[in-house]
Amino acid sequence: MAMYTFLEENDLSGRTIVPFNTHGGSGLSSTVSTIEELQPNATVATDALRISRAEVADSQSEVIDRLGEVVPE
Repeated sequence: MAMYTFLEENDLSGRTIVPFNTHGGSGLSSTVSTIEELQPNATVATDALRISRAEVADSQSEVIDRLGEVVPE
């Protein structure tokens, strides 16, 4: 998976990682725990945004709201 390769090759120590994904039914699966394993010195938000493939078309406001919560102005 491209995201895991990126996390294996880059040191994000001291940073906050805010996972989000679209899915076909699996939700986050083990995404958060895998990120925590690959980046043990980063903070990983556990309340990741997950959007079902059936809801992607109507998710723009939800994504914008979440970004407003996690990105400082």
